[in-house]
Order: sequence, then C-alpha cells, then structure tokens
Amino acid sequence: MDNRGPSILTRDYQKANVPIFSEVLFAVELVLLHAAPVYYGLGTPHGDGSAVVLIPGFLCPDHYLFPLNKWLGRIGYQPFFSGINFNAECPNLLIQRCLSETIEKALAKTGRRIHLIGHSLGGIIARSIAGQRPRDIASVITLAAPFRGTVAHSGVVRAAETVRRRILKRHGSGVLPGCYTGHCTCDFVDSLQRRVPPSVVETAVYTRDDGVVDWQYCKTDNPEADFPVSGTHIGLAFNPSVYTIIANRLAQTHCAQSKRRPKGVRAHPSLCPRGPRCGEFPG
Repeated sequence: MDNRGPSILTRDYQKANVPIFSEVLFAVELVLLHAAPVYYGLGTPHGDGSAVVLIPGFLCPDHYLFPLNKWLGRIGYQPFFSGINFNAECPNLLIQRCLSETIEKALAKTGRRIHLIGHSLGGIIARSIAGQRPRDIASVITLAAPFRGTVAHSGVVRAAETVRRRILKRHGSGVLPGCYTGHCTCDFVDSLQRRVPPSVVETAVYTRDDGVVDWQYCKTDNPEADFPVSGTHIGLAFNPSVYTIIANRLAQTHCAQSKRRPKGVRAHPSLCPRGPRCGEFPG
C-alpha cells in the first residue's frame, strides 16, 4: 500500500496570520533570478525534450510565469502555458475546458508523459490532474500550493469567497452547490483526497516566510518530496533556489518514468541519456 500522500487537514476556508506585506519582496527574487547562473543554464541538468505544463496561481494569468517558461525552454524542455486567461473559475471547468486541451497538445507533440508545475492554486490543480491522469503525467511540482487546505490571509479568503459567489451566479446548475470549496464532490476535489499515484514523482516546494498562505498546508510530510526554501509566496515563481530544485527534480524523472508514444511509434534511444531501456517503467 502506498502511504506517500498527505491527508487534507481542512475543507473550510480558514484565515491565517501571515505577513502579507512582506510579499513585496518578490521583486528582489526576480532581480536575483536574472543574476543567477541557474537562469542561464549554467551547472544545470539539461532536459530531455519532455513537455512541461505551467499552471498559474489564484487570480493570475499565464503571463507572469514567462520567466519560468523561457528558462525551461533554455535548459531543454518544451514548456506550455496552461491556456488559463485568469485563474478565477471553477477548477473542474478549467481542467475540462483549458488544461485537458493543453495536455493533449503536449502529449501529441512529445509522444511521452509530461510534467506539471503549478504555483499556489495552480499547484492544487496540478495535483488533481496527476491523480486523474497518472498514465499521462510523469511528475508534479507544486510551488507554495496549499493542497492540504485553504488556510490563507483574510484578504485572500474574502477574494476566494467572492470568486465562489460569481461562479455560482454565472454557471448556476452547471456547477455543484459546493463548488470552490473543499466540500465539493466534483472530480477535482475527489482526486485531491487520494494519494498521488506512485508512478508520478511529486515535489512540494514551500517557504516558511509565506505571506499569503500557511506554509504547513503546502507540504506532503514526506522528506523526500518536500523542499523548503527562503523567499515569498509570490516570489517562488522567480526564486533561483526553486529553479535549481525544479531542474534537479525533472532530471531525476528522466529515466524513471515511462514514455507515452503514439501507437506503433518506437522511441529513439537518444531520447534517454542513459540508453534505450532505462526510461521504461514496468506496468
């Protein structure tokens, strides 16, 4: 029995006493990123051409993840934006209407399982997708994602409640009554209650200085999967230490996961740096 997965600690919105004003320091992390060798691929494991889908945080569009997108391409991956214009919608609908299409494009282009990287709410969505589509997902990396319960600054909680009311008003019977809460019975929430499948490599990056959410809800409690860093909640999308972790974790997945290929098409041996067989995963 696989016991890696964390349990959800709360299904209700809860307010956290976090230093939200410290989040302005994310600008420092962005400046440091452009001065860091890792951002230019120096001393960084090179990618194998796999696709990486990036999922933005609460109330955010894809575009702020542009530095991460460009960097992934620079070190040898094929990055994809999620296709989410503004992350303020029912996550179940976002998966069905945006992310499923993006994932299919990534799978078709690379012919192998893909990686998901999600920031904040985007990380929660990423873990849900990994639970729903383990045959297509090689790894999931979350950045400051409170996947064990929404415990956040009071302003964030109020914003989430406003988004929930707008979703219910816009979609009516098109969504479940518990939409945008931990009590919803949709596929999105249901998959979060289960452990990440053992075939999917999971990574949870978090900061104890988080000014938006309670960092204790952002980790798995598995020391092999949890990676604490110094920085802000917003800044984890630009943090040089986080980029180093991402590069190493993606590289560790290269030869430990199976590849998803179109029927009848054989993978070229050069796709795996250790030879033609090491990328094959039993089952």
